Amino acid sequence: MNIVLDTNVLIAGLLSPFGACGEIVPMVSSGEITLSFNARILAEYDEVLRRPKFNFEEEKVIALLDYIAHRGRTAATSPLANSLPDPDDETFLETAMASQAECFVKGNRNHFPVELCHGIIINSPREFLNIYKKQKKAEKRISRRPARTRRKPRSG
Repeated sequence: MNIVLDTNVLIAGLLSPFGACGEIVPMVSSGEITLSFNARILAEYDEVLRRPKFNFEEEKVIALLDYIAHRGRTAATSPLANSLPDPDDETFLETAMASQAECFVKGNRNHFPVELCHGIIINSPREFLNIYKKQKKAEKRISRRPARTRRKPRSG
């Protein structure tokens, strides 16, 4: 599954393994979900992860950013036709559109009026997990169904 992940969700998941954000980060690091990004998102991740208040180890920050850069999907984005209430969020929506992401996972959706989202689904971390788990259950049900075999016609 291809998603765009808000920086706040990434940071919250790294700071605490509990809660929805804490469930999403291991899904990224295991390759279960793929992050789409552009250069501005990767730069924002880098800047925020290095803030002294978070006290993340330098080697782990480098490893995470390298993993995202090599395992994620780079998107060539175009500017939005209409500005969002918070211009800092525009790169995330642009990336979701360009990468055809299944959703953009963001804690606060107030800055994303539906009429400006171009069909991109904005999910909270909990909503995303609920949808993802339902999708996985449905896939398991389908894969467990026995294949039907045709009977050979009887010859005369």
